[in-house]
Amino acid sequence: MSVVTIGESLGLLVASRVGRLELSPAMDLGFGGAESNVAIGLARLGVDATWMGRLGDDALGRLVERGLRAERVTPVVVRDPEAPTALMLKERPAAGASAVSYYRAGSAGARLSPEDLDLAVVRAADVLHVTGITAAIGAAPRAAIDAAIEAARDAGATVSFDVNHRSRLWGDAEARAAYRDLAARADLLFAGEDEAELLTGERGAEAQAAALAALGPAQVVVKRGVEGALALADGALLAQAAFPVHAVDTVGAGDAFVAGYLAELVAGAPLAERLRTAAACGALACTAPGDWEAAPDRAAIDRLLRGGDPVQR
Repeated sequence: MSVVTIGESLGLLVASRVGRLELSPAMDLGFGGAESNVAIGLARLGVDATWMGRLGDDALGRLVERGLRAERVTPVVVRDPEAPTALMLKERPAAGASAVSYYRAGSAGARLSPEDLDLAVVRAADVLHVTGITAAIGAAPRAAIDAAIEAARDAGATVSFDVNHRSRLWGDAEARAAYRDLAARADLLFAGEDEAELLTGERGAEAQAAALAALGPAQVVVKRGVEGALALADGALLAQAAFPVHAVDTVGAGDAFVAGYLAELVAGAPLAERLRTAAACGALACTAPGDWEAAPDRAAIDRLLRGGDPVQR
């Protein structure tokens, strides 16, 4: 069973210590991005995962592709000789807190277009996963995910859409219209509570789930952070509590949650198991710094579900 993700991946610089960024003596270099994070999470759970995107013909682009291959993700990459790979900076202003700045204007990822995609790979996949970030970074990337969604739907693949709202990229009104259009063409929709309110105007997870389902997707998952998650699928409403862990870095937890849900979806697991694995993945992703580094494998999930210490010593 296979999943294709399409979107942006960026180089990542992380402050080496807690405090103001300008006082940090050094930074660690890595990479991240919602769609590539999901692909890595899926691969660690034994799913055949592909990431498609556009990278600069530069050191950061090579870092991203090399890192994905090391995590057993298949990268389908177009190298852009005229635009750089985007970059994000993560500072740690206080213990357990992160602040992220993005430098993506004019980047290779912002130039992603339908011509960059291998639609034959999309059509052959069981699931296509996209996010609202790609729609937000430009008209050409939005056209690319539109083309991918059309190809996936024509082939009978499941279309998964995670809102992943970025308020710095566009205004609420424009974002709402785009998200609602994407939701209407998705089979599976993920949204945080604030994102669900943006799309529907509703407050309260149950009302939000119902309103999101009315847009068209057969499965809706409202991610509620420390409150867990609520899913509405095929007429069934089911809540899942969060797993308590010592949170070190919450960036990427939502992507790990999505990876866990999709891994169980392609395995044919029932809704309760999809949610349980998703919640476990989201919790474990918080236990170490990094966008994807703490995304769990099956053994780590099993330890958590058995009530064991999520950190092996």
